[in-house]
Amino acid sequence: MSETESTDATHPDAPFGVSISLPESWWEFDIHPGGREGTIRSLVNERIRAVPELTPYRSEVSAMLRRMAKDAHDSGALYLGCMAENFDSVPLSATVTVSVVGARNEQGAALSTDPRAIAESLRTITPRREGDAWRKVTTVDIPGVGPAARTYGVEDVPVAQGDNRTLRMVLTQTYIPVPGTTDQVILVSGASPVLDLAEAFHDIFDAVTGTFRFV
Repeated sequence: MSETESTDATHPDAPFGVSISLPESWWEFDIHPGGREGTIRSLVNERIRAVPELTPYRSEVSAMLRRMAKDAHDSGALYLGCMAENFDSVPLSATVTVSVVGARNEQGAALSTDPRAIAESLRTITPRREGDAWRKVTTVDIPGVGPAARTYGVEDVPVAQGDNRTLRMVLTQTYIPVPGTTDQVILVSGASPVLDLAEAFHDIFDAVTGTFRFV
């Protein structure tokens, strides 16, 4: 990402103001149903004017963006940035979402927002054989923000709420305490179904998350 220009995006609905920067080739748009369709259509038209080679893939890219936006909105995300490209007719996609999650367990008891405590509460997943899902847990320091808990790996995630099916994804999730609160955490989640590029996407998600700021 250091060799790629990035664009700063602040979501207007975040209660305390957040910003995050994306690679220039990524997309960001309104994920709410009311403005979603028009924004996606405008963005796709603009991108095709700049890159005419995408013209044959207009419907595929548009459908991919609609699905990403719907999934992000349905999950309660505040913000969505995504990559949707075709390389030699092979679709490559990834998303970065920013959400606010409550620091409470299923019984409603308050949980610590200290990154070390969050990391200790998250479990690792050790693969038994090649190709199995896996997850590592660590803490990171985000410049200008401070310490945060993180998981990264290749995991089986639910297709949708209430759906028992899962989809294996490259996944990096970073838990950032909200300053001045004891019950809210920002979750910056990067995901991609392109498992062969897991290491590269973990690096990209790390770089993007490193630009996160409260504003």
